[in-house]
Amino acid sequence: MKPLVLAIALALLAPAFATPAATPAARPAAAAAPAAPAWIATSNRYADILLRAQAQSAPENASAIGLPGYDDKVSDLGPGYAARDRAALAAARTQLQQALAGERDANVRQDLQIMIDAASRRIEGSELNERLLLDWNDVPSMVFESEQDLLQEQSPPARRANALLRLNRYLGLAPGSQSVFAQAKARFDDSVAGGKRPGPVKAEVEQAIVNAPTYAGGIRKLFTQFHVDGADAALAALDQQVADYVAWERSSVLPKSRTDFRLPPELYAFGLKRVGIDIDPMLLVQRAEVEFMETRAAMQQIAPLVAKAHGFKSDDYRDVIHALKQQQLGRDQVEPYYRNEVIPAIERAITAQHIVDLPQRPMIMRLASDAENAAQPAPHMDPPPLINNNGQRGQFVLTTGNPDATGKAEQFDDFTYKAAAWTLTAHEGRPGHELQFSAMVERGVSQARSLFAFNSVNVEGWALYAEAEMVPYEPLDGQLVALQLRLLRAARAMLDPMLNLGLTDRDTAFRVLTQDVALSKPMAKQEVDRYTFRMPGQAGSYFYGYSRILQLRAETEVALGPKFDRLAFNNFLLDQGLLPPDLLAKAVREQFIPAQKAK
Repeated sequence: MKPLVLAIALALLAPAFATPAATPAARPAAAAAPAAPAWIATSNRYADILLRAQAQSAPENASAIGLPGYDDKVSDLGPGYAARDRAALAAARTQLQQALAGERDANVRQDLQIMIDAASRRIEGSELNERLLLDWNDVPSMVFESEQDLLQEQSPPARRANALLRLNRYLGLAPGSQSVFAQAKARFDDSVAGGKRPGPVKAEVEQAIVNAPTYAGGIRKLFTQFHVDGADAALAALDQQVADYVAWERSSVLPKSRTDFRLPPELYAFGLKRVGIDIDPMLLVQRAEVEFMETRAAMQQIAPLVAKAHGFKSDDYRDVIHALKQQQLGRDQVEPYYRNEVIPAIERAITAQHIVDLPQRPMIMRLASDAENAAQPAPHMDPPPLINNNGQRGQFVLTTGNPDATGKAEQFDDFTYKAAAWTLTAHEGRPGHELQFSAMVERGVSQARSLFAFNSVNVEGWALYAEAEMVPYEPLDGQLVALQLRLLRAARAMLDPMLNLGLTDRDTAFRVLTQDVALSKPMAKQEVDRYTFRMPGQAGSYFYGYSRILQLRAETEVALGPKFDRLAFNNFLLDQGLLPPDLLAKAVREQFIPAQKAK
């Protein structure tokens, strides 16, 4: 997932737009959500201070989360833009610190501290990036994702109407605007002149160059699909500016790029902290190594049962998974199978087994477009607006390929066969990401806890925990694939730190992923790209977050004994929004456990 703030999407190659997943008829009506307590309204008023500060430099993000008044605005990459962003954040932080000094409500005080910490992290990250790296931006990707946020089925016509104005502002065609492509070039040149610093990873720049025409084509398809009139001149200018930007990247950025993908140590350490990993990376590696071995052994225990059920010759787990992958669904069968068979069956199990309360809204699942495959190769969930949500839903987006540096799009075979659909739905859909974000919208979690507390350890930890909750209720071959993807998360927590600390290399990581984890070559490539330049540091958050939730659940079960209620525990975790592990544990110990004991 993108820093869930926040992703984007709309199917271009799938049949226009997926219809909602069928909702099991037997699902009981959920009770109406209780009115939000008064402290949440107070907290949200404070959150508006930080939201407006962030929106000054990134109005597209403000628009994506549902803040009104920003659909027609674009990021400014003019001289000193990073310093202006830090100044706005620092001013907002001062206001929040002053509010904290006088606030007496414990919940509001906690939220204020969350927001203060969020502002401080963003300032720290900006300073580190400006000091330690050249300032290069993949502008074609940025423009595509921004335009796609407006041009999607769930956006009301009034929002879609701003897509052309936003594009004209990106291109410098609107009055008072400057081309973001020209601004990005100038900022790179400024940073080169500012002293010797490492440039972007060469493989990342090469991939961006290959993907750029796909992004431009993706924007053109969106404008055609949503019948945006009068866009011919802007689209022609987009094609030209993208082509010029690619030529500039070849001549100016590639010579400054680096073959050593490792970040400066302080920047990698900050990346771990930003996603919520608060332990020494080598301790994370050691814990993940144990999980890797235990999960692999569990896979080998179940593989002979799957092999016997399917009549496979070999019972080695690797061979069994490769044999299951031969049972690929046709492209026109993938969505119907997920939507009509897997999702309803999982929802029935969630209700019957009292795992968690289902949201009132049905979920959306669809295939990714070519441009989405380029921008976000891994399957992901595009979250709904968390502010002013008028019924918009999160979307489980199934990616199908990974363009390589030659421009060839190799297709995944990892998620388009029947056995894989179960655990992937549990992770990206329900009871994983989609349910977590739908719950925040429907239950009225404070903006501090849904936006500013955001950390991958919570989000990805919950989704991996959700997978584990569903394993007993899945078909046997689905259980094997669930273990395979758990093995992948352990591999991520080993390989990401090892690569970035210089303890292994890309070829070794690729071998582990293809041979031991049994991923396809294009899927393994996007994984290694993820660890080395797409999102270094983030990959360990799945295993670490999952292990923290398991530890907390074990502690809670011991404390409550026969009074432990899985449904109540899981609902309580969701009610806390995206609190980091320590605050989440504090809430369970100080609120949930005493309340359950008192029953």
